[in-house]
Amino acid sequence: MVTERKKILISCDSPRSLLDFRGKLMEALVEKHEVMVFSPQIEQQSISHRLMEMGVTVYENELNPSNVSIGSDLKYLLALRKVIRMVKPDVFFPYTFKPVIYGCFVARYCRVKLITPMLTGLGYNFLNIGPRTWVQKITRILLKLSLRATKRLHIIFQNQDDYELLIREHILSKKNKVTVVNGSGVDLSSYEYSQPNVQHINFLMISRLINAKGIKEYYEAAKIIKGKFPEVDFTLIGAYDDNIDAISDDLYAKIRSDGTIQYLGLREDVRPYIRESSVVVLPSYYGEGVPRCLLEGMAMGRALITCNSVGCRETINPLLRKANGFLVPVKDAPQLASKMEYYIRHTDDVTRFGNNGRKYAIEKFDVNKVNEMMIRVLEGQY
Repeated sequence: MVTERKKILISCDSPRSLLDFRGKLMEALVEKHEVMVFSPQIEQQSISHRLMEMGVTVYENELNPSNVSIGSDLKYLLALRKVIRMVKPDVFFPYTFKPVIYGCFVARYCRVKLITPMLTGLGYNFLNIGPRTWVQKITRILLKLSLRATKRLHIIFQNQDDYELLIREHILSKKNKVTVVNGSGVDLSSYEYSQPNVQHINFLMISRLINAKGIKEYYEAAKIIKGKFPEVDFTLIGAYDDNIDAISDDLYAKIRSDGTIQYLGLREDVRPYIRESSVVVLPSYYGEGVPRCLLEGMAMGRALITCNSVGCRETINPLLRKANGFLVPVKDAPQLASKMEYYIRHTDDVTRFGNNGRKYAIEKFDVNKVNEMMIRVLEGQY
């Protein structure tokens, strides 16, 4: 079947995500369609250059994704309306919270033919810890209004749990058209298998330094293990930036100075650090889509430890004979340390679980398989 050439406008809240998470998708789309992106200002020349090479047109904005700013958000709305009216896209594909909420409002108003928002995790706004903040309350109301079911709206989820939660919260209804894909997928040709280091055990966590990712639990578990096995290493990669849920200054200072964890800050390419690692850890307890760092670890043959939380649990094969890692309760540093100690004492399973993880990534999370489903949604084939 010959597919009609369409204008597809993609909206994101981070320029880095365009290549890291949507690069392979855009490569596939530009073969048949005209692709444009609406992104916060791109400061890295390598990203701009690659998008230009692919033939993707870029429109920039001043969106701040992490904080609430009425002025900034209003400017984003107006800028997006201007771009949509100018380019007249056939398909509008926003992902992450602000682009989804604001973008769907604007795309409806401008009568875009097909709107395909993707929720890459529900995050901080759906944490059930204490009373809801005014930001969480407003976000839920806006999300319900922006995702109101129409024939032109087709929502993409990265796990079934998020969809079911929004149904229970009455933010979505059964009338909404929905597709669930296996996260963002992972490029198995870029993240190749390598033998894990079992001679010198090194646990690796890749995450922004925010509370809900489990930074505190990783640090506390590392201190427990260091008391028993001082030779074991712990590495942490990720940005410490301005975020509503950023870890405290005190915890950040400890991580930087007391020697429990080797903190490397943000790294553009995490593959060399995964190669040097033995086990990849992510004790996240909030709404993930499917965490990219776990998929990257699996693809490179690393055993996992993660939490029994939305999105994270998707990465652990439920078949015992194909085990690739452990699920631990959220906010439970002693249990996290216990699973770390298991790997230290059973290094054969570091290798065996890693091999199983690579196979599971091939079976379930190959980016090409994920993108096939995404493209069918964007082309209106569902």
